[in-house]
Amino acid sequence: MRHVYIRGILGLIWIAAAVFGGVQGRVEMAAFYILMGGVCLYSAYAMWKKGKDHD
Repeated sequence: MRHVYIRGILGLIWIAAAVFGGVQGRVEMAAFYILMGGVCLYSAYAMWKKGKDHD
């Protein structure tokens, strides 16, 4: 279950970086950070859902 928390935290960090990059005006990097954050958060959610179904 620890890997789910780590992926979730990494996803939130990527999203925070996207907000920070968007404020600074780096739209291309902000879009990339949003993509990476979405992938991490989706992965964490899928792993959490899969683990929840097995319990």
